[in-house]
Amino acid sequence: MNSDEIISNSPEETQAIAKSLVESRPDLCTIALHGELGAGKTCFVQGLAAALDINEPITSPTFTIINEYDGTRKLQHMDLYRLSSPDEVLALGFEDYLSENSIIAIEWPDRAEELLPAETVHVYLKAMDQPDCRSITIRSKK
Repeated sequence: MNSDEIISNSPEETQAIAKSLVESRPDLCTIALHGELGAGKTCFVQGLAAALDINEPITSPTFTIINEYDGTRKLQHMDLYRLSSPDEVLALGFEDYLSENSIIAIEWPDRAEELLPAETVHVYLKAMDQPDCRSITIRSKK
């Protein structure tokens, strides 16, 4: 498994890291975003959206659970925080989302761990001592 740790010093750098991930992996489909509240998960998704030429505001889908955006590829931003089991995730039509030609970014992916495809890219975000600094570790099987 490949693993890279990157230090981001600003939200713009976090977005640029996400953008470069999309640009370097045209086959990218599923991204599991790990991190506490405020770690920068939605900021990372904003960078994914920029890579896909999505020009609308990207907000956390905490209460809607799924936000969908159209760009050069579709982006589905899921927040599973409010769900408690894989059965609830499946009830959302999760498997249908996986079959689309889109990028799925999943916050709180532990709620669906056993449902994630083997090729899922895992992104671990952690707030550091400086207010805008984040440690970002990207792990994938490629």
